[in-house]
Amino acid sequence: MHGTGNDYIYVNGFEEIIENPADFAIKYSDRHRGIGSDGLVLILPSKISDFRMRMFNADGSEAEMCGNASRCIGKYVYDKGLTTKTEVSLETLAGIKILKLFKGNDNKIEQVTVDMGEPILEAKLIPTTIKKDRIINEHQIFDNNLEYNITCVSMGNPHAVIFTQNIHQLNLTKIGPSIENASIFPNRTNTEFIEILSSNRIKMRVWERGSGETMACGTGACASVVAAVLNGLTKRKTTVELIGGELTIEWKEIDNHVYLTGPAITVFEGEI
Repeated sequence: MHGTGNDYIYVNGFEEIIENPADFAIKYSDRHRGIGSDGLVLILPSKISDFRMRMFNADGSEAEMCGNASRCIGKYVYDKGLTTKTEVSLETLAGIKILKLFKGNDNKIEQVTVDMGEPILEAKLIPTTIKKDRIINEHQIFDNNLEYNITCVSMGNPHAVIFTQNIHQLNLTKIGPSIENASIFPNRTNTEFIEILSSNRIKMRVWERGSGETMACGTGACASVVAAVLNGLTKRKTTVELIGGELTIEWKEIDNHVYLTGPAITVFEGEI
């Protein structure tokens, strides 16, 4: 399945058991020798919510949360008859997320809104070792003589957001690893490169921790809109243009929660 091009292998953990998901993710995420994906997502039973997810990047590392994957889980559990509800709770390593499911003409789910919760802005909780309360437009020097101003946000996983121009020209293969593995990020970081198009539209490329450049990142889109608002660059409801499509992000003042809305698409089903 994919959400705006961010594609994962989904396994029904109610029926199948994968004993070593990290190795599985590495093997089958390979786009030449495996199925090909940005990683592996397990849909599992939960004792505290309707469903639980575990998500592994293409390098086998486990991530706390994935906004695009959570939307696809919402589609999967409804389309497969695991629930009849159009509002479901999902347990993640970043807490419980609420998914609102929207059906298309075929009675299957085509859009999902995820309540991503409150953004984390306290530096030590993101985490980063920079000795400030918040990291907003902070100048940093990275390996390979790279210099950028970063704004740091956690959506349950760490993000470094950079506002710049001509993002289509950036060599992320060179830039991405230097920022992802910088010593100021003890858990590594996802990195978003943002071009401001208007007060309610931005363009984004993302280097995901453990996967490299991907076509979309839901938590990254959320972090980027939060960062844009903190820097006075956009409104609280903004469309994010990604390589794989568009997402709508809203950081509501009324509850301080970030809401992510976008498509969820099944590509194919198969047997390994």
